[in-house]
Amino acid sequence: MLAAVTPDALILPAPAAAFDLLTRGGVVMWPLLGLSVLGLTLVLERAWFFGRTGGAGGTQRYALLSAALRSGQVDDAGKLADADRTVYGAAARHLLREGPAAAAEAIELQRPRVERFLPTLSTIITAAPMLGILGTVLGIIASFAVLGDGSSPPDPAAVGAGIGEALLTTAAGLVVALLVLLPYNLFRVQADRTLGRLELLAEAAGG
Repeated sequence: MLAAVTPDALILPAPAAAFDLLTRGGVVMWPLLGLSVLGLTLVLERAWFFGRTGGAGGTQRYALLSAALRSGQVDDAGKLADADRTVYGAAARHLLREGPAAAAEAIELQRPRVERFLPTLSTIITAAPMLGILGTVLGIIASFAVLGDGSSPPDPAAVGAGIGEALLTTAAGLVVALLVLLPYNLFRVQADRTLGRLELLAEAAGG
């Protein structure tokens, strides 16, 4: 049987409780922990990037830069581009240096910055549930191994431990995937929006 939840268990320090869950979840919990830490790190980095690029300040700088390029105010556009550390400023500097003919190149040079880490986040969303399923299979195998070891009656604690491992890894895999899924979708929208603005910036530079 699964261990009963006691009042003492509810007041365990957070690190101790987390370590207890990792231990009861089996070996698959450790790669899931690694994926969760990696996913959180990348989510924070992308949130900072798109906050600078798509926030109020970034949008305002983009609008001023686009207006200066569209009206042919090269000197003003150059000053705005030099002061802008976002992808908009970098693309504008390339356009002013190479001319409107380099519009496609200016956009493609910034694409890696815009889409950075998005494939990794997508991989985490796919891999976490699969690891959870692997942990489920391992837990069930452990339970059946206890049932089939010839002992009579089988040890309920050992059977329950295998079932607990299966349930914990399934839940952990789904939680990691869900925590990354929403930010990833938001970042995907922001990336498409940013690339669209870069295309408009290139059109403005071309007159």
